[in-house]
Amino acid sequence: AGSLDCVTFKCHVFSIFTHPPVLTERSFVLQRGTTMTHQYPALTAEQKKELQEIAQRIVAPGKGILAADESTGSMGKRLNPIGVENTEENRRRYRQLLFTADQRIDSCIGGVIFFHETLYQKTDDGTPFAKVIKDRGIVVGIKVDKGVVPLAGTNGETTTQGLDGLSERCAQYKKDGADFAKWRSVLKISDTEPSELAIFENANVLARYASICQQNGIVPIVEPEILPDGDHDLKRCQYVTEKVLAAVYKALSDHHVYLEGTLLKPNMVTAGHSCPTKYNSEEIAMATVTALRRTVPPAVTGVTFLSGGQSEEEASVNLNAINNCSLAKPWALTFSYGRALQASALNAWKGELSNEKAATEEFIKRAEANGLAALGKYESSGTAGAAGKSLYVANHAY
Repeated sequence: AGSLDCVTFKCHVFSIFTHPPVLTERSFVLQRGTTMTHQYPALTAEQKKELQEIAQRIVAPGKGILAADESTGSMGKRLNPIGVENTEENRRRYRQLLFTADQRIDSCIGGVIFFHETLYQKTDDGTPFAKVIKDRGIVVGIKVDKGVVPLAGTNGETTTQGLDGLSERCAQYKKDGADFAKWRSVLKISDTEPSELAIFENANVLARYASICQQNGIVPIVEPEILPDGDHDLKRCQYVTEKVLAAVYKALSDHHVYLEGTLLKPNMVTAGHSCPTKYNSEEIAMATVTALRRTVPPAVTGVTFLSGGQSEEEASVNLNAINNCSLAKPWALTFSYGRALQASALNAWKGELSNEKAATEEFIKRAEANGLAALGKYESSGTAGAAGKSLYVANHAY
């Protein structure tokens, strides 16, 4: 073909629609380059450097993320069981006790995810929460999705909304102190789910979100959560996790997302909540790390696991086992926990001013445990007490 712009192939096609059979000649023209992609410069070297440095700070050795981004409705589900009214002031008071915990959390919390309301709240003395966190050397993050909505034509599967106006919101959040963001997509496991439509729709939405964040100097946390609902075994969860993550990284590649400036927030590979077989932490760790190794590029800076309804103690023990897994692990493997960092603190607080110190101590205890687990150095006492209570909620929503 040499330097010609196109190549003509002649092939003979046997027609079954003529009698007697005859050969017809048909020409096919394939235009060179029609299936190739081309990336125009999306980020400058300076932008890439900033994104990677932010991501590295969040998942520095022994550090993880406090997910304090529960929506107003979700906070109601946390506060009502402890007899606390779901008001803005009560939400502010509770989050203040987390954000003002003493210096012990500085070595184990690298980032805090805020809800929109929280980003603009202040401490009792008038200091913005964002400033309190940044002054401690902790990175401020923000939840930017608008929640899940039904995906038509599926058996109750969902996609996540919030892309409209996202660029403008990210630009404002960056000015207001946020350097990373979170967007949660949700998939479920059954005999027929997740469907191909749900996998690829959610992967594409995550990739578009990640691209928009990076254009605005914000590190995206990519969160394709596979719910633990169901009776599926460990092998089934691993298979689905691999399929979902493979689709996500294909979409991120297609959208030219800079992987070094991203974090992944996946589920650990665990059996369904109703599975009759119980697996130990070493089995969970091996399945989880194997799934990641098969799908997540080494360029990704860190993997910050969600707790997925595990008890506080389970979340720490399983994270520790993952970091001690014998397989090679090219990424930081750490935590981005909400309930698994806060359940004991909430129960200790109960909305009482006199309980704030005790509640803060419970939060610090879980933060330190998970900081050690992120290093593979956590030793469980074996007597978890309240921290061993399951935090599973069916069809969990934020």
